[in-house]
Amino acid sequence: AVSATCVRVPVCRAHSEAIWVETRERLELDAVREAFRRAPGLVLQDDPEDQVYPMPLFIAEKDPVYVGRLRRDLSSERGLTFWCVGDQIKKGAALNAVQIAEYLIQAGDLAKK
Repeated sequence: AVSATCVRVPVCRAHSEAIWVETRERLELDAVREAFRRAPGLVLQDDPEDQVYPMPLFIAEKDPVYVGRLRRDLSSERGLTFWCVGDQIKKGAALNAVQIAEYLIQAGDLAKK
């Protein structure tokens, strides 16, 4: 299960979401962090003690999606929550459309006519 909340506030060029995920089995946070680190197009910024987490102010005009504030959901042993931020034009529209098309072409889902 996945639940996401997108909050629209007056910030320059950013989409921000609080995301809740419930998995089939309990995942270790370190393993999830490592998966985020390895994922193409994601940047992990996850050190709240030193105030390192994704902030809309700093991601405008950048291609990746920034993920942070990863923590276990208190209501579910298999639940995780995290915060992600991305440029609304690059990742939210233009770049994302190109990346989806590239994926579909590579997967053979778009036939040449």
